[in-house]
Amino acid sequence: MMERKRVLVVGGSGYVGQHLLQSLLTSEPRPYDLAFTHHTPINEISPFAFRVDLETGYGFSDISDAFGEPHVVVNCAALSVPRDCERNPSAAMDVNVPHYLVKWFTDFSEMPLLIHLSCDQVYEGVKSFYKEEDETVPVNEYGKSKVEAEQYISINCLNYVILRSSIIYGPQTVSPVPTYLPIQLIDTVLSKKTKVDFFYDEFRCPVYVKDVVSIILTLITKYFSEGRYMQLLLNVAGPDRVSRVQMAEAVASVRGYNSSLINPISASSVNRAVKTPADISMDISRLIQLLGITPTSFIDGVRLTLASF
Repeated sequence: MMERKRVLVVGGSGYVGQHLLQSLLTSEPRPYDLAFTHHTPINEISPFAFRVDLETGYGFSDISDAFGEPHVVVNCAALSVPRDCERNPSAAMDVNVPHYLVKWFTDFSEMPLLIHLSCDQVYEGVKSFYKEEDETVPVNEYGKSKVEAEQYISINCLNYVILRSSIIYGPQTVSPVPTYLPIQLIDTVLSKKTKVDFFYDEFRCPVYVKDVVSIILTLITKYFSEGRYMQLLLNVAGPDRVSRVQMAEAVASVRGYNSSLINPISASSVNRAVKTPADISMDISRLIQLLGITPTSFIDGVRLTLASF
């Protein structure tokens, strides 16, 4: 009898982690044995839930003992609030650079595929539609920790996919995450019907969370079907380059709010205590060509998100 494949989601209590787990657990028949790690308590949706400390490596050996050696590891865990990373850069490095995770599975009988979530803030932000081969010049501690993670993985792993994601948005999770969700936040402030400031000169390519999940699942299927090691770097973004003003206008359009509530201002007019790149929109040609996935348009993703609550 063929051995069941095992998938481990690191950071299963986070936003992407919960959406990924939900998708895997609702598939019938369930394709893989599934485990996840968590830092904060959530409703345990898998019998294999493990408390792990990424800064010390505590807990990884428990996974091997109880669950077995995973064939695929999806690392969704991160200290992802730039302001927090700026205040505590050493913690950002300890959490975001997966030293203990990689060291744990280098002694496995079979090297697992590591799918690691990086971000668009590895780019400097001085042009539009960055490609994967463009130089990484992070402007803040969060971006620096993500570049360090990418370099560590590429040197120490033989089998990996690094996904540089833009802002990830979509429905709330089963166990609500404590951080704000961008579309829900915009909807909340506009619903008060008072004028709100939004940046007109800061650009991103927000990506719908279920597209991120679809990309990860496609990579897992590809790996198991082809059986070959991967060494890939992919931009993961939506097809639309939008400013914060345009994001708010999309929410206002779907909800029927008066667009005069949106007050365009320059990002340079606000002191946010952390330097933020101006334009880190990304080219996703490689993603579309390799995986055949065309991400959801921003306006359609907003409609889907707002229809969920």
